[in-house]
Amino acid sequence: MDPVNVADYEALAAQRLDPGVAGYYAGGAGDERTLRDNVDAFARRRLRPRVLVDVGAVSTATTVLGSEVAMPVLVAPTALQRLAHPDGEPGMARAAAATGTIFTLSTLATSRPREVCEHAPPAPRWFQLYAFRDAALTRALCDEAVDCGFDAIVLTVDAPRAGRRERDLRTGFAVPPDVDMPAVRAALGAGACPTPAEFFSLVDASLTWAAVERLAGELDLPVVVKGIQTAQDAALACEHGAAAVVVSNHGGRQLDGVAASIDVLPEVVDAVGGRLEVLVDGGIRRGTDVAVALALGARAVLVGRPALWGLAAAGEPGARHVLELLRDELHLALLLLGCPTPAHVTREHMG
Repeated sequence: MDPVNVADYEALAAQRLDPGVAGYYAGGAGDERTLRDNVDAFARRRLRPRVLVDVGAVSTATTVLGSEVAMPVLVAPTALQRLAHPDGEPGMARAAAATGTIFTLSTLATSRPREVCEHAPPAPRWFQLYAFRDAALTRALCDEAVDCGFDAIVLTVDAPRAGRRERDLRTGFAVPPDVDMPAVRAALGAGACPTPAEFFSLVDASLTWAAVERLAGELDLPVVVKGIQTAQDAALACEHGAAAVVVSNHGGRQLDGVAASIDVLPEVVDAVGGRLEVLVDGGIRRGTDVAVALALGARAVLVGRPALWGLAAAGEPGARHVLELLRDELHLALLLLGCPTPAHVTREHMG
């Protein structure tokens, strides 16, 4: 039977992936309480439909940082996509382009920005950046993304070191030597076979808000700050040049026991007060989850694991189908909520 939802793709991916890779993609930190709560928190939310509203022409289209997208569902940065399927990041970029949304390339990718551009059609793309201790390497990564026409830099700020991901410890997961990670190779040298913890030993743990402001001032691209979990940091992002923030706990992979992203979203939206766009990731598995995020003030959501599961199960077509499923589920949710567009979803639609 063909997959009919994200959970079906998750089950297929688990069957097809090597246990170490499956654990790396699916696992979280510590006891994985936050990992589970990211999903469970959506089940605690209740939607409030309005009836007798003209929903004869519903559209999921919106804009994010000025880019037109077919839906408020973007592809989050996820590492090592060629471990999921040989199509890798170029295939994921093609899937995002085919569904009219934004693809975000991870620093810890198995493809360079230039390769993605050469093997995927023109479309809005973002580049996720880890600020390395080697400032020249960080700058080189930014420069390549800018030269290749990427539309924003997504600075991840919640991972000065890797969380304790015990699934990786149990499987002894490390990147196979035949899998290239251009950014990590540039930092560690050829032949490196790093563990996830070794990835993050390269990251600059001394980063402060001054670095965000400096990056925003140096680049002609908008800077998106990913990893905001408090109202206080959301306000600081507004003051230090960010164009948008992503409410995120890194998919439950960093500090276990923090709040689910969707539970933090309202306080961040209130703190921002419309000064910049607010996005959210973590736990989104259904179009109704997207509707909840919109109702709580998100401009859009980012999905990481669901798109990866699609890629692992069926390559580029699988990733594309996952995005299509979320789009179609959201379309139906908007129609049944009495909302012709994402912009019509407000906190009045939350119980």
